[in-house]
Amino acid sequence: MITKTDLDKLNSQNPKVKYRFAKELLKIGYLSAVDKDNRVEGLMSDLIQMLHGGMLITCNHAIFAPGLIYQNKPNLKDLIIKELISIPHDKFETDACKNIATEKVLEAIKPFVSDIKNDQSVMTFIENATKSERNATKKKAEQLLKKIIYQP
Repeated sequence: MITKTDLDKLNSQNPKVKYRFAKELLKIGYLSAVDKDNRVEGLMSDLIQMLHGGMLITCNHAIFAPGLIYQNKPNLKDLIIKELISIPHDKFETDACKNIATEKVLEAIKPFVSDIKNDQSVMTFIENATKSERNATKKKAEQLLKKIIYQP
């Protein structure tokens, strides 16, 4: 179980401590492929808390893991998509941070075009991202929309 002490590691001034724990966080996603005991499900609330904590570095690391879990745990797909696309509603230090987090979500959901193309809430999220003030976010959203439109 991820503890408050673990989460504090992501805010450490020591980059080695911060990134070592970030790697541990990503292992949750990778381990979902071999999780026969459904331990990942028990960690989802901690992961969701990190997604919505409003801290860009923590959020960005936490976005990647659910993308991996999405591939391996079909029963968690709806929850994962719902949580990922709600990140723009979170409070971040700056709008730029929010746009970067949105861009990371776009990258995380890109492999799941066939699953998300008929989900109106996901399409609304992507369309809103095309209006981003951050060019990279806007461009990723436009590319994802094109991929969805032209996907058979």
